[in-house]
Amino acid sequence: MAQTPERMLISATAWQKALAREAIIRPIAFVKNLTAPERFAACRELDLKPTRFYQLLAQFRRKPVTSSLLDETPGPEKGRRLLSREHEDAVAYAIQETYCRRERPTITAVHDHVRVICRQRNLPAPSWKAVKARIDQSDRQKLTKAREGGRAARQRYTPVVEEYSAQHAMEIVQIDHTLVDLFVVDVVSREPLQRPWLTLAIDVASRMVAGFYLSLEHPSSTSVALAIRHMVLPKASWLAEQNVVGDWPVHGLPTAIHLDNAREFRGKALAWGAAEHGINLIHRPVARPHYGGHIERLIGTMMGAVHFLPGSTSSDIGSRGDCDPQKHAVMTFDELERWLTLEIVGRYHADIHRALKIPPRLAWEDAVLARREPLRLPYDEHRFVLDFLSFEERAIRRDGLHLFGLKYWDDVLSPWTGAPEKMRVRYDPRDISCVFVDGPNGESWPVRFADLGRPRITLGEHRQAMAALRARGLQSVDEHLIFETIEAQRQIVEMAGRQTRSIRRGAERQSRALAATNRQQAGMTDDGDEDDFLDLSPLSVEEWS
Repeated sequence: MAQTPERMLISATAWQKALAREAIIRPIAFVKNLTAPERFAACRELDLKPTRFYQLLAQFRRKPVTSSLLDETPGPEKGRRLLSREHEDAVAYAIQETYCRRERPTITAVHDHVRVICRQRNLPAPSWKAVKARIDQSDRQKLTKAREGGRAARQRYTPVVEEYSAQHAMEIVQIDHTLVDLFVVDVVSREPLQRPWLTLAIDVASRMVAGFYLSLEHPSSTSVALAIRHMVLPKASWLAEQNVVGDWPVHGLPTAIHLDNAREFRGKALAWGAAEHGINLIHRPVARPHYGGHIERLIGTMMGAVHFLPGSTSSDIGSRGDCDPQKHAVMTFDELERWLTLEIVGRYHADIHRALKIPPRLAWEDAVLARREPLRLPYDEHRFVLDFLSFEERAIRRDGLHLFGLKYWDDVLSPWTGAPEKMRVRYDPRDISCVFVDGPNGESWPVRFADLGRPRITLGEHRQAMAALRARGLQSVDEHLIFETIEAQRQIVEMAGRQTRSIRRGAERQSRALAATNRQQAGMTDDGDEDDFLDLSPLSVEEWS
């Protein structure tokens, strides 16, 4: 039996042959009285015997389309099953019981199972090829779900049609993190430290980079807060500090921020700050990475540019070859930060975007004009940063405010001493010598260590000291002992700072975490606002998670 050829499988030669037949047969196909000379002339032109000519003529009369004149493929009709119903049932059962398992058994294992079933039922076993053919004809999405899980099945077979789109500037901003494919070196010895983390934000409507934050620490609520700060506030003064000539006009509070489901995007600090400033938080559906396509492509673009720098790890080990990226690392953290700024302002924003067909810089101008109202800024820049910092609820004890096992005090807390109500205490992990207590009328008071002689420390240092004390079996909180431990650890770091990478990395993080507040305190006047203490530079210091 012959089978009709499928249109998707027709070769160019077979189709040209059918076209040639159609040109000759169509004019005479529906002539009522076809003469013998006309029939003989058609057979001669088509190089066909009369029997084959009449066969094609009948096929064309039944279905007057060119494909009816294609030659039939010899053999059984495609999809025809030659196994008996008993054999089909045995194969289907073996596929369900053996092949559809997370251990992902082979086709041979399924065939062995079929042979056992057939032996039990006194049936001849089908061939391995027949079993494979039925696996190939099964629902691939269901098989993948059973063997690899629902996520793999969705990523492989579910159509990707949804994508977030925006009509005007700062309508939707996507934020995500990536580990930069580059090793940075320390400032003093130029020895390799680590790969930093990059938090990026993109305006969906214009594809402009809305802001970024570079960090030596793993992403945390603090890195999210500082990335949002950089995104929202005007960047002219910051570009001047970076010694970058260019224009980065993106600023303003977004209508919505689109995020994945990482822990730092689910924190109470981010939820509070977004609600306080009228920002809607949209989290991607779980296991649907294509919903964050804009930020993922931006990360890919930025890392693609980084791959040309010395010290790059490339995107995978195969493309790296035998090159050791740490041996070739030359850029410090600050140099990488400035390089990224130049890459964004001077290249990415100015180059033609493949999807938009225009540079993002021009798309931003159009997206701003499309807004019904002007871009809005926070009413208070300093308070805006505080609203996104991590916080705890604490009651004010008679001996002060207790947080992290440390005591804080300021006379402004006196009216609430001993009261049962808890107050919201915000803190910056980069410097926990000062916390910020929210008052009942929306004000925020900076409150420092009760002992003003205590040095400024990071939350990371505090945790390291507590871990060291627990290792020594000291369970009770002793504030004096905590600071003695931190001081001893700092001395060790100072003495051994150039001996190992991990020690140098800790020293670099500590110095960067406290550098900004050093500059801020030195620049404050005697009658300056205490809130100026938290002038957090979004791209020049590191957070401690």
